[in-house]
Amino acid sequence: MDNIDTLIQWIQESKKTVFFGGAGVSTESGLKDFRSQDGLYNEKYDYPPEEILSHSFFLNHTEDFYKFYRDKLNPHNYKPNICHNVLAKLESIGKLSSIITQNIDGFHQDAGSKKVLELHGSVKRNYCMDCHKFYDDQIVFSSSHIPKCSCGGIIKPDVVLYEEGLDDDVVEEALKEISEADLLIIGGTSLNVYPAAGFLNYFRGKHLVLINRDVTTYDHHCDLVFHESLGKIFQVIEKEVF
Repeated sequence: MDNIDTLIQWIQESKKTVFFGGAGVSTESGLKDFRSQDGLYNEKYDYPPEEILSHSFFLNHTEDFYKFYRDKLNPHNYKPNICHNVLAKLESIGKLSSIITQNIDGFHQDAGSKKVLELHGSVKRNYCMDCHKFYDDQIVFSSSHIPKCSCGGIIKPDVVLYEEGLDDDVVEEALKEISEADLLIIGGTSLNVYPAAGFLNYFRGKHLVLINRDVTTYDHHCDLVFHESLGKIFQVIEKEVF
């Protein structure tokens, strides 16, 4: 595995390391991503998944939205993998400042990470669209119909659907973290989802590292590129750093 020693050295020397992760971090746990050959967007449904996961579809076809959501986005049968666990350990010894994630499964927090900026929200938070009371994900994934609040309002997952904007406070903090980092590690993302992919333009630090199974259009911008599974890379990191 070429250049892995260089990555280890950069992690150990860095004053502020930030990890920017995408769906590939969670596929190591068994969850499907969206855009790969066997991802959700290449499965056949009555409606395209991009349409199902839109704000307008949620409002107009709520029952169908929840059928897909419960079937495909339920993380309860999965658990954090070595990537989540090693990132949490790096944070605990002061070698990781924050995690910026495009994932909505909450696995980083399950693994013990404290500073996690969730660009697209989390399935673990849900709220009533009428009274704004918050619920955990149990009420959604244990329901067989549209989950309702005690006030009678429809409960909506606190995830960013198509046609919805990102949370301004989360975006501001993510850009601050990236701009202040001297080591930015990008993992498991095709860098095709905007505006999140554009965040990398704010990096002004020393070393930019990309770990992704497939080639991306951003490869040539990076100081180190690993076309390996995240699991393999993080096994080495765990062995050498701890």
